[in-house]
Amino acid sequence: MTQDFRKRIFSISSESDFNTTALDIFRFQVRQNPLYSEYADALGIRPETVKTIEEIPFLPVAFYKDYKVTCGGWNHDAVFESSGTTGMSTSKHYVTDIKLYEDSFVNGFRYFFGEPSEYFFASVLPSYYERGNSSLVFMMNGLNKMSKYTESGFFNNNLEKLIDILDFNSKNKIKTILVGVSFALLDLAEKFKPDLSGIIIVETGGMKGRRKEITRQELHGILKSNFNADCIYSEYGMTELLSQAWSKGNGLFYCPPWMKVLIRDSYDPLSVYKESGRTGGINIIDLANVNSCSFLLVSDLGKLHPDGGFEVLGRFDNSDIRGCNLLVE
Repeated sequence: MTQDFRKRIFSISSESDFNTTALDIFRFQVRQNPLYSEYADALGIRPETVKTIEEIPFLPVAFYKDYKVTCGGWNHDAVFESSGTTGMSTSKHYVTDIKLYEDSFVNGFRYFFGEPSEYFFASVLPSYYERGNSSLVFMMNGLNKMSKYTESGFFNNNLEKLIDILDFNSKNKIKTILVGVSFALLDLAEKFKPDLSGIIIVETGGMKGRRKEITRQELHGILKSNFNADCIYSEYGMTELLSQAWSKGNGLFYCPPWMKVLIRDSYDPLSVYKESGRTGGINIIDLANVNSCSFLLVSDLGKLHPDGGFEVLGRFDNSDIRGCNLLVE
């Protein structure tokens, strides 16, 4: 069944393709995922009555903290775990087919940036790298291996070497992507103030308790000034997802064809807005999550734009601080 869905997921070319595949995956997951089936039943939702993606029940990501969210009793290839401060419970994503995740992040990268082989990748992700079971680190490891530049890798403890490489790449017009957790990029910016014009700088969020939380707008302002950069890119992902949305500046994110963001009513979590421009909670459809749950209700506040892009505006009160560095702007 996974192989059948894999071909459909990564060949989606229209809204009709997406909606049909999403509804088929919903029906599959209600049958095969005991937790999701029980959740839908508790809400009084009968699968045969669901005709549109807006009617699909979205599972709160908090369930990943206490339950194994998978379809069937399959063994898993990997377990990705979210970050968290001491004493905070963390989410665990049991990935039963790691190749599906690899297909997702590689195809997603190609969709937004082109061939990974053409880029030099430099990562500063100290808090993620230390954990050893981060989906973000796994993704960057995979992209590093695909690069034709053998020095692509992690520079968490070798910032001087990183500055030299970035300077060389910038002067020689080598396509380079620097990916960093927020506090590490701020450390780099304030300590060295390197000229990174021509380098794609991607922040992944996350102060990890190392610095005071600030808005994305403030963060990008500091980074642009200290790096002499026209814009700062962003990546929107989380442990519970196998796909990422990307922003090429201005905080506006876009999804690959097999991923979609819907906005729900902040006061009625079962109600999804059909029109754009309204602020509410973010619901995510990630079809690459076919073996776990593709329909997730997250704690971020957002707004959908008419062209399908979305903003992340903050978080609901009393929700855990996870990777993102956002406060309500």
